[in-house]
Amino acid sequence: MKKMPSLGLGTWKAAPGEVMEAVKVAINAGYRHFDCAYFYHNEGEVGAGIQCKIREGIVKREDLFVVSKLWCTFHKKSLVKTACLRSLKALKFDYLDLYLIHWPMGFKPGEEDLPLDSNSMIVPSNTDYLDTWEGMEDLVTTGLVKAIGVSNFNKQQVERLLNKPNLRFKPITNQVECHPYLAQKNLIDFCQSRGVSVTAYSPLGGSSNGVDLMDDPVIKKIAQKYRKSSAQVLIRFQIQREVIVIPKSVTMKHIQDNIQVFDFELEPQDMDDILNLDKNLRMARFPMTTNHKDYPFQVQL
Repeated sequence: MKKMPSLGLGTWKAAPGEVMEAVKVAINAGYRHFDCAYFYHNEGEVGAGIQCKIREGIVKREDLFVVSKLWCTFHKKSLVKTACLRSLKALKFDYLDLYLIHWPMGFKPGEEDLPLDSNSMIVPSNTDYLDTWEGMEDLVTTGLVKAIGVSNFNKQQVERLLNKPNLRFKPITNQVECHPYLAQKNLIDFCQSRGVSVTAYSPLGGSSNGVDLMDDPVIKKIAQKYRKSSAQVLIRFQIQREVIVIPKSVTMKHIQDNIQVFDFELEPQDMDDILNLDKNLRMARFPMTTNHKDYPFQVQL
C-alpha cells in the first residue's frame, strides 16, 4: 500500500458548487490526499475536480490518496459493498486508497441517512461493528479498496477491533476530531502504540460556545514568532505529533496556505504550550445518537 500523505484536504460541509473548484486548486497547490465520505453528498463534485486534473495531465490516479467512508445505514455486512460501490461510482474510480467506518454505530438501513424516532433520536440497527469490519475486509480482498480504517472510535472500540479473532486486516488509521482544545493525547498514544495512525479532522477547531481556537492568544503568539498564520501553526502541531491532518477549506488562499507547513518546525516548548491548551472540548458530539449502544463519547449529563 502506498504511504498516506501527512496532509490532505477535508471536504466535509463543502458545498457541491464550491468543492470541485477547491479540489482543482488543491491539486495545483500540491495536495495528493483527499478525504471524502458518502454522507457529505459531494463525492460527485470531488471526483469531477480530480478527473479534470487527470485529463489535464497534472496528476495520475496512482499519484493520489483518496479516502471515503462507510455511512452508518450500511453497517449490515451485506450492505458494505453496496455503499462502497456508490462512492466509487460518484468519484468515477475503480478503487479507493482507504475506506473508513465513519462511526462505530449502525443505523436502521434505508434511504434516510438519519432515521429518527418520535423523540428525534436515531433508530439503531442491531449490527456489531466487528461484523461490519468483515465486510470491510472483503473489499480489500476483492481489490475495491487498498486499505481500511475507522473513524470516531474510542480507545475501547479500537482495542476490541484489534483483538477480534480472525482479524484479516487491521485498521491503518482512526480518524477523530483533534485540535489543541481536544488534544486526544491518550487515544493517540494508544493507537500509535498499536500501529494504528491517527488522522485529525477539524484541526483548526472552529467557533464553539463562543470559543475560537484561531484567536487563542497562545496560538497567535506562536504564529507571530514563526511568521506563520494560526492555521499553519495548528496544522504543523499535528504533523509534529505524527498525526495525519485534513484541514477543510474552499477558499483558494487558505487551501494554498494550509500546505505551506513543511518549511518550519515548532520548538518543544511551543509544542508543550499548545498541548497545555487542552480542555477536552468536543465539537462533533452527534447528540441525536447518544441513545446508541456504541455511542463512542462519554455522555455528558
